[in-house]
Amino acid sequence: MDRKKLVLLLGALVVAIGSAFLARSMFSSEPAPVAAAQEAPTGPKVLVANRALPVGTIITADAMGYQQWPEELVQDAYFIEGNSDMSQLLGTVVRFPITAGEPVTHGSLVSPGDRGFLAAALGPGMRAVTVAVSSAQSAVAGFIFPGDRVDMVLTQQVQGEGRPLSTAETVLRNLRVLATDQATESVTDESGQTVVRAYRTVTIEVTPQIAEKVAVAQTIGDLTLVLRSISDNQAELERAIASGDIKVPDNATPEEEERILRAAMSKPTQGKSTYQTGGDVSRFQRRSIPPQNDGRPGAAAAPKRGDTFQATSGRTGAMPPVRRGPTVRVIRGKVESEVPVSGGIASATGQLNNNLANGVGQAGKTAPVGLSTLR
Repeated sequence: MDRKKLVLLLGALVVAIGSAFLARSMFSSEPAPVAAAQEAPTGPKVLVANRALPVGTIITADAMGYQQWPEELVQDAYFIEGNSDMSQLLGTVVRFPITAGEPVTHGSLVSPGDRGFLAAALGPGMRAVTVAVSSAQSAVAGFIFPGDRVDMVLTQQVQGEGRPLSTAETVLRNLRVLATDQATESVTDESGQTVVRAYRTVTIEVTPQIAEKVAVAQTIGDLTLVLRSISDNQAELERAIASGDIKVPDNATPEEEERILRAAMSKPTQGKSTYQTGGDVSRFQRRSIPPQNDGRPGAAAAPKRGDTFQATSGRTGAMPPVRRGPTVRVIRGKVESEVPVSGGIASATGQLNNNLANGVGQAGKTAPVGLSTLR
């Protein structure tokens, strides 16, 4: 073999061996590091918030739960499983905001009966007003509890001429119940079941303007509370966002966005009320508002279109009596008068002939008299 060819062959062999070692070093995978298993906290279980609890939140069974907590981080203000009864905290109110997963402390809750309990239950700028419920029917048979959301329906009788108008109108929506009678928490029996009981008053959370409307509504008619579904708030929130009624800034943090949406969901609403009248329920009831008088004592009802009048009495300011029925419009020259008749067409014709004869005899001459309309 030629020496030159031998050198080239050896060189190619060296390059091939080097390439093989290089490829092996590039594609060889190092063993993945084994993650050290984290040891679970060995401390006691403390009571933490399952979700964000803003100020004024009424504590329910799903708002808090026990969670393992490192023993070196446990404080005396925490509620520890075995040393505290969670059922005793139901119905209490959050005094200071608690974030999700944060331990609940004794100072962050206000118990019913404590001073300032109802004031702590109110949100910023809100007021508490008490509404009287006349029967179990107007209070959902006692199935309204503190923390629920209700709508308020006003029923009344609109008086006027003839039969009054029966109406029912939803005047307020999304009102938070603070207390029923003097109870701010649900009563449970020995088995832990909620006791349904009747009550005569309901305290609700409203804005100052809505409080004025509630005060007036109680003097107009009867109030009925309608229990709302939990999912209604979320559906109405989505509609409000889609319509542009609720605007979240583009640079808002997740915490600020959550706060804005939570405030919008808990805000009571007014206006855009719906209503039903007696005619919408029964064919034997009125559908429209009865005619009203002019407000003066003893004044007659406002006349309807097509009603006719006779000459008034000599008293000044007296309203002419209302005549209903067929009428005849008589034209004598340039004078036009409308005469009520009774008994149908035959009577109207006879009465017209008498009027014509009287008109000719009194005038002493023939006057152009014509029949314009028979109603």
